[in-house]
Amino acid sequence: MALDDLKSAVPDYAKDLKLNLGSVIGNSDLPQQQLWGTVLACAIASRSPKVLRELEPEAKANLSAEAYTAAKSAAAIMGMNNVFYRTRHLLSDPEYGNLRAGLRMNVIGNPGVDKVDFELWSLAVSAINGCGMCLDSHEQVLRKAGVERETIQEAVKIAAVLQAVGATLDAEAALAE
Repeated sequence: MALDDLKSAVPDYAKDLKLNLGSVIGNSDLPQQQLWGTVLACAIASRSPKVLRELEPEAKANLSAEAYTAAKSAAAIMGMNNVFYRTRHLLSDPEYGNLRAGLRMNVIGNPGVDKVDFELWSLAVSAINGCGMCLDSHEQVLRKAGVERETIQEAVKIAAVLQAVGATLDAEAALAE
């Protein structure tokens, strides 16, 4: 199992990450599509080749073709949106908020899967990318759709752990060169 391989690659000094990795993926209460879509989107957003290589095959095996594509789409579109909207928020000139974005985001309106799943994946990627505006927006859509805070937190925990595991493994690889 790829998850076990990834856990075994985590160094001893990061034992908490190893334990959390097993917990957030191995013991998740999320339905399979939400879980593995979140894992795939976050593995991509983590920018860690090791994390993506290890988790992508299992995600692909647990997702329909449509959900697999939609999770990758969530990572892609939020990679763009998080930079754009985070920058708009951080600039001190509020007039940027009045300008038309002019960026295509069609996949958000028609992701090919249940809107709640896509929103959850988008929220998790936004957590990794640190965009408060996008986090607020996706959290509000999810809450209006009846998604419990615990489910939202579950996706954020997956994002946090995968990001930390990726950074740790990439740092170890760089130090070994």
